[in-house]
Amino acid sequence: MARTTRMRLIEMMVLKDDVSCVIEYLGKKGYFEFQEGPPPYDGAKPNEAKEMFDRLQVTRSYLALADNETFSEGVSMPGPGEYQEAERIIGLAEGIHRRETEMEDANKRVDEAYTEALAFANLKVPYEELEHLSFLTLRIGRIKPEVLDDLILALGDRAVIVPLGEDRSRILATASKKGRFALDAELHKFGFENVEISENFKGIPDEALEGLKTEREETAKKLAEIIEERANFAQTHEKSLRKLLSDFSLASQVQIVQNGLEATRLVYRITGWVPEADSQGMMKEIDDLTEGRVAIRLYDPKEVPSVNDGTEKVPVKLTHGKFVGSFERMIFSYGAPLYGTIDPTPFVAVFFTILFGIMFGDAGQGLIILLLGVLLTMNIIKWFPSWNKFGPIFIAVGCSSVVMGLLTGEFFGNSRVLDPVDNVLAEILRLKDHAPGTAVLHLLPERGHPLTKLFLFFLFTLGIGFIINSIGLVVNIINQFSLKRYGRALFGKTGLSGALFFWYVVFMAARIALLKTPVYGFDLFMLILTLLGIFMAEPLGRLVDRERPIFENGVGVGIIQGIVEILETLSSYLSNSVSFLRVGAFALAHAVLGFIIFTMTDLISQSAGPAGILVTIFGNAIVVVLEGMIVAIQVIRLQYYEFFSKFFSETGKEFTPFKFTYK
Repeated sequence: MARTTRMRLIEMMVLKDDVSCVIEYLGKKGYFEFQEGPPPYDGAKPNEAKEMFDRLQVTRSYLALADNETFSEGVSMPGPGEYQEAERIIGLAEGIHRRETEMEDANKRVDEAYTEALAFANLKVPYEELEHLSFLTLRIGRIKPEVLDDLILALGDRAVIVPLGEDRSRILATASKKGRFALDAELHKFGFENVEISENFKGIPDEALEGLKTEREETAKKLAEIIEERANFAQTHEKSLRKLLSDFSLASQVQIVQNGLEATRLVYRITGWVPEADSQGMMKEIDDLTEGRVAIRLYDPKEVPSVNDGTEKVPVKLTHGKFVGSFERMIFSYGAPLYGTIDPTPFVAVFFTILFGIMFGDAGQGLIILLLGVLLTMNIIKWFPSWNKFGPIFIAVGCSSVVMGLLTGEFFGNSRVLDPVDNVLAEILRLKDHAPGTAVLHLLPERGHPLTKLFLFFLFTLGIGFIINSIGLVVNIINQFSLKRYGRALFGKTGLSGALFFWYVVFMAARIALLKTPVYGFDLFMLILTLLGIFMAEPLGRLVDRERPIFENGVGVGIIQGIVEILETLSSYLSNSVSFLRVGAFALAHAVLGFIIFTMTDLISQSAGPAGILVTIFGNAIVVVLEGMIVAIQVIRLQYYEFFSKFFSETGKEFTPFKFTYK
């Protein structure tokens, strides 16, 4: 049986001058995991590359360029030339930014002056004449347009407010000399800002307005030219800037790792896990990279003290082809298997494919899923990029659905299209009682037809459950022996005693049902013997493993635990077996949905003609999407609770190699 990938601990003593290129090599290769995890970022230690990367990011943001999503092609550690190029681009961009800022300020000042002048263009009476009126108080200034109406309402008939300009942001307020204090109080309350008016001011001459307008247009034109210069600069230097961002991102991460390594003044120590198959090649390449200036040693996990005393778990890597590998995330989403144990992924791939096909048996709908899988595998579908790695799963379950659909005679819910195929299959399988025009496996019960096939089908699903449960027990027993946990391997619910009890009960039930034999004394002896192994699991296990005391928590507690263990064994094996009836139930439900779609299509086609095609398309789309999701969830549930629960009593640590990612 396939086991988890063999790992080795590698220890390297690297000179200071070589450590950065070794870290770069490890991060690019992506099959080395630091023993204690990648060193964390320490902002207190200098990192020139990160500082330059941050400055380049500011420049990129100013140039309105989108950030890189991944590293540029050919990313490498920057040298002195890259630092000079980065400084040059940053300097030129800063120069453009400085001129743009200055021109924006100038444009703002001219614009404000023009707007201010425009506001007073309609004031043609000399202001000093108005100001010296003995019976009037005049105020000219700025106010927020949104509060102007409230100010007018608050003053009422105590003052007159005259808006100056179209934007109502400047006003002339007038009141009697006696009312000047009330006027000033209200103006202050509403945020009025007084404007100083020069002597003999009687409005803005037309020549001055035209001059300000011309100057305003000129500054706006110059600002637009600088903005265009910035866009051209961004277009010209985009490729170089992106390459520099990638290089300095890589260098900053190398420096972060280097700052966190254990080191003396001249030598750095790097330790981590690597797959055994890659270890020799890694050693040779690092030796060539450093021209022999490195000391490397490999350790078997059994030679690592922290592994032997249980404080460290060897990381687990699974090695598969493309098809089986697409199911790995299903394993790791539940938990990583322990290092050195059986890899359950191949079993999951087979079980998932079979169970999904049984529950989703329709040749037409299966072809849709198969086509979707092909498009995902070929990276043609771009809507969900993270789904492309699951393309082989869609292909597998699509094929199994097609096979089941051929057996049940279903094609997009139509039970007549595949009649010729079913007749051929019946001849190939030599089915003597097969009636022409009916499916090989007809699930829907009909009046006048026996339910024998349906009952046999449900019995078949129970048989699949028996196989899956049995394989889970065998995997657990082998795993426990591999880990030298002989007590757990021999005794308990999922040990050899529990497995023998389960198998013998099934054997005895099948024998009684098929051969009509009674329960023999030997049957009772086997049941009692296996149940005793379950009842005495803790003391017998500790005895075999040479652990003392035999009853860790006392005899009374041991007896209670034994009783609970037996009750749990009986209930769990019963529920684990009966759970697989849902496979048949979902297959039957799928057939019923297909029958409903076909019947509705037939009825609507007779009355509304082409509208029946829309019913077929819409109905099948709902089934493919919604029922496909439901069936997938049910299959995952069966894997998790009926299969994984047999041997996933303790999880390992997933292998997470050190890799550079653009950031």
